[in-house]
Amino acid sequence: MTSRYQEQLSRLATRGRLRALKPLSGRHGCRVSCEGRELLNLSSNDYLGLAGDSDLLSRFYAGLAPGGLELAELYGLGATASRLLGGDCIMAHDLEDELAAAYGQEAALLFNSGYHANIGILPALYGRGDLILSDKLNHASLHDGLRLSRAEHRRFNHGDHQHLRQLLIQSSGRYQRVVIVSESVFSMDGDVADLQGLVALKQEFAADLYLDEAHAFGLYGEQGLGQAAAQGVLGEVDLLVGTFGKAMASMGAFVVCRREIRDYLINHSRSLIFTTALPPVVLHWNRFVFHHQLGLARKRQSLQELSDRVRQELLARGIPTAGRTNIIPVLIGQDSDAVRLAESLREQGFLVLPVRPPAVPEGTARFRLSLTAEMQWPDLAPLLDILAQEMRAGSGTIHAR
Repeated sequence: MTSRYQEQLSRLATRGRLRALKPLSGRHGCRVSCEGRELLNLSSNDYLGLAGDSDLLSRFYAGLAPGGLELAELYGLGATASRLLGGDCIMAHDLEDELAAAYGQEAALLFNSGYHANIGILPALYGRGDLILSDKLNHASLHDGLRLSRAEHRRFNHGDHQHLRQLLIQSSGRYQRVVIVSESVFSMDGDVADLQGLVALKQEFAADLYLDEAHAFGLYGEQGLGQAAAQGVLGEVDLLVGTFGKAMASMGAFVVCRREIRDYLINHSRSLIFTTALPPVVLHWNRFVFHHQLGLARKRQSLQELSDRVRQELLARGIPTAGRTNIIPVLIGQDSDAVRLAESLREQGFLVLPVRPPAVPEGTARFRLSLTAEMQWPDLAPLLDILAQEMRAGSGTIHAR
């Protein structure tokens, strides 16, 4: 007898939405091996190329002591408890202090991932009598944070400040606190939020501003602090979340905020209180790589120049795209078309995984070309030619954004 789970899996397969895990190996720079084939990896968030930087890893492990206290404190593989129950360490506090200082804020607090941060901060800080206004294209973790919160929440049209203003006007005087929630770089469209516009609305309506910089941390601003730094509004962001799991080639996340907010989260954020702390080796690597990326301004500039060229060359080949970051969306449309074309690209040496609903809206299956600093134009030119050939063949699979 077929279970209801198997029936649902079969329906996903019929619609071209069945997902499966495929292990990758042989990671070297921007290339990986998948099922015995070396591929250019265009589905990675290793934006600065740090995960595959063997020289950087060698420098990190060069400090490995043969034994003793330093080995356990810096390279220990397990924290064994939550931070409140014995899993805390000096390294975590040092990293938090350095993050706070870099951002010019009073305090910072580490989380185990960006997901942990977003589902832990919003429910802890905002509840009954409060209102959360969230961009419709915010990450799933932010939407889950809204649902876990007991605050009322509404979503404004993506990047539509006029719609946001209308919601703020309607809510005026009705709530104890109002918070505007947005990403700075949106991961599926590669576009950038107008942070100065959000700050102006925050100030006009005395709201808080919560900014998720997951896809901007490491990539923008002279020191890689993100779009808030690049757009000159760091001092106006009340809660700024960054993650080590993307450009920093690690795991974990942080929020920079006022000290009283940090203290409050330590006592009320469930995803912090009830989670085993990050291992010492991860904290040590996060601190090491954070300091390293502060000096990568040239690498950030080169990646932006490459991204601009790829976007221009796509347009020249008749392939419309959007955004202005290293995340370049190419809209396919139907799920089955995206899956078929992704398989064709893999056979020709490119790992471009199809992005399908529910990660994106219905009818907008796409490729998310994720460029990294290790890539060069000769790596990418053949891919653009293949996509152009698909259009000339009249497949009808690539559409305008």
